[in-house]
Amino acid sequence: MYQAVLADARFHEQLLAFDRDIAASARAARCRLCGGALHSGSYARKPRGGPAGLGREHAERFSFCCAVDDCRKRATPPSLRFLGRHVYLATVVTLISALMLGITPSRLARLSVVPGLDRRTLARWRVWWRSTFTESPFAPVAMAAVVPPLDIAALPVSLLERFAGDMREQLVALLRFLGPLTGGASAMRAF
Repeated sequence: MYQAVLADARFHEQLLAFDRDIAASARAARCRLCGGALHSGSYARKPRGGPAGLGREHAERFSFCCAVDDCRKRATPPSLRFLGRHVYLATVVTLISALMLGITPSRLARLSVVPGLDRRTLARWRVWWRSTFTESPFAPVAMAAVVPPLDIAALPVSLLERFAGDMREQLVALLRFLGPLTGGASAMRAF
């Protein structure tokens, strides 16, 4: 099932539409420091792991910059497509990390759905879920928001399972939940 989600271009189009809506709301909110208008300051990313045929718009990370000369504060809204500074798409980091739990030869073979994944990259993702994620300022809020308590060794599956719906709905809910980790420093200040 994970491979079907990773290869589904329509699902990635949906995530782009969600990101556009989040960006529009962030822009309408104006600068959090001075109240100035926000101008587009998006930047190009080179996301890896997406399905073939995604357009250029999927490589744009929405961001804004205050129009007031003395301020120029950057505002980067949360994203469902990008997970912090990871090069691979958030869906790839999440679902491949989930596939790695209880790795078996058949699961290892399914990891080939994303070409170019190195074992060291996979190891970094496991470290990210088990330490960087769990030690972030967001972690206590995340841990308190879900019942029963998360099994750290089973992340991201133990978190994904806390959301209702089919795999796609669970993944979208998880990516929305992780939004504060993806929206730059201003999103993290809320915690």
